Amino acid sequence: MEPFSMQQWIEQPWPWWVAGPLIGLMVPAMLWINNRQFGISSNLRHLCAALPGRVPFLRYDWRGHGLWNLTFVVGILIGAFLAGAFLSGNGTAGIAETTRSDLATLGVTFNGGWAPEQVFAWHRLTDVAALMILVGGGFLVGFGTRYAAGCTSGHAITGLSLGHPASLVAVCAFFAGGLVATHWILPLLLGGAG
Repeated sequence: MEPFSMQQWIEQPWPWWVAGPLIGLMVPAMLWINNRQFGISSNLRHLCAALPGRVPFLRYDWRGHGLWNLTFVVGILIGAFLAGAFLSGNGTAGIAETTRSDLATLGVTFNGGWAPEQVFAWHRLTDVAALMILVGGGFLVGFGTRYAAGCTSGHAITGLSLGHPASLVAVCAFFAGGLVATHWILPLLLGGAG
């Protein structure tokens, strides 16, 4: 295995042996910093709690519970901007050829970008069916994270590492849902063969 040059660090996705341990080190680092847990889904609640005229569910000390979480979200946004502006390399998605051919049979192609225009484009917002899928998907994600008491990152990174049985159930459900969406729902939505 050849070592990466600085140019490769900038132009290509980081290898798993760098990115994986960095993600794994987030858990002990955040537990070490004032017993914090990694997760993102509770931030909407903290943000709504910061607004005036709150409903009873949102009346709590959001500064004590959520200020660091909101700071974390700001860091994610800054990091995403920096990665997109300076570390995106050639700007094409690193997707396996088998996945590209499977998506091509559904009419989805990657024309040198990160996301296929047939699915992710501003003109899709004028399509009622696409808008319903977007709103329905957003509702299901919000409901699911609330029902599961956490999101994929919270359960898969923090919950599993802390040995929470509920996190194992949630992660298994996330993967099962992903498989169902990939093999049955996506082809149905895109009008391809299932």
